[in-house]
Amino acid sequence: MNPPPGTGTRVAAARVLDAVLHHGRSLKAELATALPGLGDTRDRALVEAICLAVLRNAPRYDAALAAWLPRPLARRDRPLRALLLAGFAQLDPLGLPPHAAVGATVDAARALGRTHQAKLVNALLRRALREGLPEADASAGWPGWLLDQVRADWPGDADAILAASATTPPMWLRVNTRVATREDCKRELEKAGLEAMVEPLLPDALRLDRPVPVAALPGFADGRLSVQDGSAQQVADALAPVPGARVLDACAAPGGKAAHLLERDPGLRLLALDVDAGRVGRIESNLARLGLEEAATLRTGDAADPGAWWDGEPFDAVLLDAPCSATGVVRRHPDVLLHRRAADVDALVALQSRLLDATWRTLVPGGVLVYATCSILAAENRDQVAAFLARTPDASAEPLPDAFGRVSGEGRQRLPGEQGMDGFFYARVRKA
Repeated sequence: MNPPPGTGTRVAAARVLDAVLHHGRSLKAELATALPGLGDTRDRALVEAICLAVLRNAPRYDAALAAWLPRPLARRDRPLRALLLAGFAQLDPLGLPPHAAVGATVDAARALGRTHQAKLVNALLRRALREGLPEADASAGWPGWLLDQVRADWPGDADAILAASATTPPMWLRVNTRVATREDCKRELEKAGLEAMVEPLLPDALRLDRPVPVAALPGFADGRLSVQDGSAQQVADALAPVPGARVLDACAAPGGKAAHLLERDPGLRLLALDVDAGRVGRIESNLARLGLEEAATLRTGDAADPGAWWDGEPFDAVLLDAPCSATGVVRRHPDVLLHRRAADVDALVALQSRLLDATWRTLVPGGVLVYATCSILAAENRDQVAAFLARTPDASAEPLPDAFGRVSGEGRQRLPGEQGMDGFFYARVRKA
């Protein structure tokens, strides 16, 4: 007998959440495994929305469980906790019809082999409907060491950072101006019932304040549109290579920034490099969708070890979008708060330093390197660039305009939610 409609999506969401919350798994990786098993794009979108809502609101939901249960759930009941949190998320903030949310979640309890707890699931969700779920401080869920660091780095902005990081971000689109105009894509979206906004700071961007499944975007499948946050789109503006330049994208996967550069100038001689062969495959797939598969050279290699992949011909421009703490994109990847450790930042700072020194050696005199991260931590951004400039006599910072955010040392920092974009850091450095 087939389970009632909606059961499978709740089962999938509960399993993903159990893996992320209780087994230290990556949300992105778990969704990549779970979503292909759901045939309907609406079901895939719902599972993703439930998981993101839970991870943004878990402290609130746990407070409800602590108040409403006579004793804490046992370790063996962690899958039940994941399902209950998924149920709460459907009611607040997703606002699904209560009868559908409650009924399908109770059916999911049975499908997960927890028939004996189905009545408990029903009772708790109905109580949430009657009484509402508690509010929580925006700092709830942030590890203490990271909260302290954000407050130290941004004493006047910490509360705004925490609040913005708990929100649902807009969906930013990048128009492939090689094959379409922004105006044409905007009209196509509006014909499909999707209101698209223009951002003056970003010449190739459109913004949807209500995200939709990628499959619902007219122009995505045929390469007229890509999904890319506005802050990430500005990297191409920061680098601004001359026509036909030889360019290194040193940590290129999944290829959005390389694609953006090539959309603007297919004549660039661009090498897209990544240390992971599987991720290089993703670059290839993304470029193929955009009709740019012949426009770039793709290579697997460690940017910190140029001797293993560099042919010795210097690059006119280097883009180093470095591995980082991802603290500027918590609103998109809320599991960052679960997985990140203080020691990780120390290791990342050391890696970023090695990458800067190594890629600098591949740059032609007179060339430009752009260092970028999706972090908001000074150690990875302002302090990292200051240390690089101090030890590199032939490097000098070039100022970026206000469009890139607030001044932060020799670079620019956008904080999460500013201009509707993700947190991001940019620094542009010229070689003498």
